[in-house]
Amino acid sequence: MAICGLSRNLEALPVFSVEGAQSGGERRYPIPAMDSVNIDHAAQLIVARASGHVFVFALSCPHQNNAVKWVAKDHRFQCTKHDSQYQADGVHTAGRATRNLDRYVIRRDGDSVVVDLHRWIQSDKDPAGWAAATLAV
Repeated sequence: MAICGLSRNLEALPVFSVEGAQSGGERRYPIPAMDSVNIDHAAQLIVARASGHVFVFALSCPHQNNAVKWVAKDHRFQCTKHDSQYQADGVHTAGRATRNLDRYVIRRDGDSVVVDLHRWIQSDKDPAGWAAATLAV
């Protein structure tokens, strides 16, 4: 489920380092107050808010598990090794990768997004589950 018009709305998307609170197999983050990319290096997760939706991705590219970074001037994520490119919602747009960024299963709990660290979804294996792994905010 790509969100139409993402690239036009993300010109000033800020990037923050965050650290979620872990409890058992879950990690909790405040729902970002504005569109932004929030990277938890310790947990290897990206919490992104874009166009009224929150997504949580693995920090690694699905091609060979290299880190992805936010390229602000191009309004996209990019693999640091082979330059695969992804929209803010994780949809693959170019490069060697053969699928979208992996999304974690998430749920809302008040003003927090809770990430199930043991359940992530690959878009090629479960397209419906991948599309559902988002929160409307």
